[in-house]
Amino acid sequence: MGLLLETAIACPYCGETITVLVDGSLHEQQYIEDCQVCCRPIVIHVQVSGNGQCRVEARHEDEV
Repeated sequence: MGLLLETAIACPYCGETITVLVDGSLHEQQYIEDCQVCCRPIVIHVQVSGNGQCRVEARHEDEV
């Protein structure tokens, strides 16, 4: 069963803080989600350490 973690990030385009759900059961993942404010595509990169700490990076689509 997946562990969903609610994480706040800053949109790299408009700077607004938005909340995203990430799957904490995967060690590493990358996906695109549109900003809930400005609707631009954010590349979200997630890394989960062995002790369950989650690191989330939000980037412009052209920074990949």
